[in-house]
Amino acid sequence: MERRGSTIYNASDNMAGRGVMTTASISLQDLRRKIYLKAKADKAWRFWGLYVHVCKRETLYEAYRLAKANKGAPGIDGVTFDAIEEGGLIEFLSEIQHELEAGTYQPMRNRLQRIPKGGGRYRTLGIPAIRDRVVQGALKLILEPVFDADFQPGSFGYRPKRTAHQAVHRVSKAILTRKTRVIDVDLKAYFDTVRHDKLLGMVAGRINDKHIMRLLKLILKIGGKRGVSQGGVISPLLSNIYLNEVDMMLEKAKAVTRKSQYTHLEYARFADDLVILVDYHSRWDWLAAAVWHRLKQEFAKLDVTLNEEKTKLVDLSKGESFDFLGFNFRQGLTTNSKLGVIMQPKKDARSNLLKKLKGIFKRLKSQPTEWVINTINPILRGWVNYYRIGNSSQCFSFVRWWMERKLRRHLMRARLRQGFGWKRWSREYIYGSLGLYDDYAIRYVQTES
Repeated sequence: MERRGSTIYNASDNMAGRGVMTTASISLQDLRRKIYLKAKADKAWRFWGLYVHVCKRETLYEAYRLAKANKGAPGIDGVTFDAIEEGGLIEFLSEIQHELEAGTYQPMRNRLQRIPKGGGRYRTLGIPAIRDRVVQGALKLILEPVFDADFQPGSFGYRPKRTAHQAVHRVSKAILTRKTRVIDVDLKAYFDTVRHDKLLGMVAGRINDKHIMRLLKLILKIGGKRGVSQGGVISPLLSNIYLNEVDMMLEKAKAVTRKSQYTHLEYARFADDLVILVDYHSRWDWLAAAVWHRLKQEFAKLDVTLNEEKTKLVDLSKGESFDFLGFNFRQGLTTNSKLGVIMQPKKDARSNLLKKLKGIFKRLKSQPTEWVINTINPILRGWVNYYRIGNSSQCFSFVRWWMERKLRRHLMRARLRQGFGWKRWSREYIYGSLGLYDDYAIRYVQTES
């Protein structure tokens, strides 16, 4: 996959070592598919000649389209998507392409933004300028199929065709098969502590392209001597690459203890959020201890620190519970009086939602009801769609009741009246005519493929 003169090696032929040449470039989608298939078929292959595809106009345009779809704020230069398109998108992409091809591209410093995490704690996001998001996005488009082919089945975070719901389903299914001893892992400042030398070495294990490696090093160093920037387009991919060896260790432990179709260990990881579930029976005490020991060894090799205060060993059979991806998991009796999994929004999920909605009502108290509903509905829809796969009916009922009361109060205040107008406006009017969001039905999760 290297440009020579006016021709380009056919991706599949070149990667197979036949070197057949063609004058037509394959599409980005086809290129990514061919890279993935080659990476999946040959785990030892080191890809070369990829940089030319990062620099292609098609790749840069797709990276720009994806960046714009995320509707992110401008970076440190203050340049917005509107300003870019007013000045000419083709010219903007051409300038980036020229800098990449000439080797003169230098990323700008990230704009730092602190996001509250609760409890007085903050997460610092490093927001790249849009031009740098485009470059990172282009690099990710080309590298992602290489490394996604190497990632393990229990890794779900920020991967194509994989979702948080699938990770939640995997955990729920493990509990149903009586894997009720849980190692709930918490990593201390993971994204800030990734070692660049180790990460670059992992990437070099698959990439034999000095231009790709130079560009990646530039992107990493702009955020400091260690860490990957939370907010960077390529950061989720890099964080998965760094933790893939942990996943491989867990897959091996799962495989060597398998008996026929039965497994005695399961795990699910979404970025730095990891849970490991071990069979309840006392004969597997050694497995729980061995996995915990090996886990500490793997993190020590990566120079990643376990948060000892928050990393917990949980026994669901003793009535204990744990949180994962916004859900609280515990064992309990289901509606048919059988022992099963109770999976509900975790303790602060509902309170954080209502706090956010309350702030919107306060901010828009003098605005028309239509404005309020149009602002609130997307938030409600997103929150409910995420949590509707669990035992969330009771929580949803409260949210629906609270939401209706707040809207009725808003309507009454607009008329300088007290109360909630229960007789004045019917529910058909609130949900039908005004259009307040009202789909709180529980649905089944789509399982992992």
